[in-house]
Amino acid sequence: MQISFWGAAREVTGSCYLLEGEKQRFLVDCGMFQGRGEHRNEQPLPFPAQSLDFVILTHAHLDHSGRIPLLVKEGFRGKIYATAPTIELCEILWLDTVKLMQEEADRLNRKRKRAGQELVVPLFGEQEVREALSLCEPVGYDQLMRHGEVEFVLRNAAHILGAALVELWCSGIKLVFSGDLGPFDNVMEGSPPVIEEADYVIVESTYGNRRHRSLEDTRSEFKEAVLSAQSGGGKVLIPSFVVDRAQRIVYELSLLKDQGLLDLPCYFDSPMGEKATRLYEKYLSLLSGEIERYVLQGRNPFHLSGLKYVSTPEDSKSINDIDRALVIAGSGMCNGGRIVHHLKHALWRENTSLIFVGYQAQGTLGRRIVDGARLVRILGEEVAVRAKVYTINGFSAHADQKDLLRWTDYFKNQPLFVVVHGEESVAEQFALLLREKGRETLVPHFGERFDLVARETVAVPSEKTVSVSQRFLEGIMEEVTKLQEEIADLDQDTEALVRSAYLLLREATRRKNKAL
Repeated sequence: MQISFWGAAREVTGSCYLLEGEKQRFLVDCGMFQGRGEHRNEQPLPFPAQSLDFVILTHAHLDHSGRIPLLVKEGFRGKIYATAPTIELCEILWLDTVKLMQEEADRLNRKRKRAGQELVVPLFGEQEVREALSLCEPVGYDQLMRHGEVEFVLRNAAHILGAALVELWCSGIKLVFSGDLGPFDNVMEGSPPVIEEADYVIVESTYGNRRHRSLEDTRSEFKEAVLSAQSGGGKVLIPSFVVDRAQRIVYELSLLKDQGLLDLPCYFDSPMGEKATRLYEKYLSLLSGEIERYVLQGRNPFHLSGLKYVSTPEDSKSINDIDRALVIAGSGMCNGGRIVHHLKHALWRENTSLIFVGYQAQGTLGRRIVDGARLVRILGEEVAVRAKVYTINGFSAHADQKDLLRWTDYFKNQPLFVVVHGEESVAEQFALLLREKGRETLVPHFGERFDLVARETVAVPSEKTVSVSQRFLEGIMEEVTKLQEEIADLDQDTEALVRSAYLLLREATRRKNKAL
């Protein structure tokens, strides 16, 4: 059996893994490239679509699912296995993608017609989306499935609604695909599952180099931002991804409303967002204990009193005539969607507040604003940035470095950890952390292929489960012992280094005690 990597290899997007057994060829995910690499979506698929027997889809985000309609366009007719919520979210996201691609093609073709150039054709259309949806086979969490020589189970990855990690057995080999993992301290989707054995673990590393703020700190920061913005007397704009992040923000605003702290007319300006919210309401039983406690009190966590969903472009434009309101709109990085229009009409006003609740990638309008630009170009017009800008980084649906290490620690044997879905430097850094814990790792390159063989089952030695911090402390104690033996012979420069090390250790202790 072989595996090859056709996306999310030393990069974050385009997840696509091809597995080839003696009798079957199949994919785990087939996502779009996003950001600077999105031009690669136009390139031919690196394998014949019609040669694939089936696809296992971890979740609906476009960087995992977005090229599946293209597979269908190129001849794929096998089954697409995914959870029911994932299939329903894909319908929303794929149809919205068709709409956006057609709008972009129409815009480009108006110029191309005048220039006598060949017209642009969208990557796929509604017909391919409908055909792809007809091939989808819903799979319940923890349901053992079999397709030919392959057995697999989808586990709740605690990332977004319907997201799954995959346990897969074929030819005597067990693989685990993490998909995108959620954090252990998760308000929306619970915690990722504990898995103890595998031959190979294909693990994401999106936030493998950083840690999120605590839930308590994040909520406090968001509360202060909303209350400060509310007192400003103008618009409060919240750019947001409309699947999962927007629902989380609606829930957090509901908590503030329950405390009597929120006093603004609120708008959710996204037809797709309303559809996604209805799905979250439909599948409340799949969400976390905190959400379920809210439901048991007879309340809907995604119903914010006074919140108005905005569907038509005309209703969206009418919000510009309102002086004081809170507006949630996509896209989360301000590189498209209705938030762009709201920014054009309000970013230059000093009483406007702009609250970012997600990561802003390099090259996006959101990132330029976060980085302090005083003038930005929006829809062909230069707009001054006079709004007050807040950045809240703790609402991520991704596991951070601490969560990823905790999840990998549960494996009691010694699988090969294949680190994917992270920028190259981040993936390499996370792989290094795993190696320091006694794990074997690989960071694959795009297109790399290797044979899968059953690995010897070896338990992780207890001394190799020691945390990286503990290893450093042990090393420090060894160095202190050496210095104590030669303390009388230390020169001035060495003494200065010792004093610096002492101050750093004191600061580390202070921060540890503060965290407790």
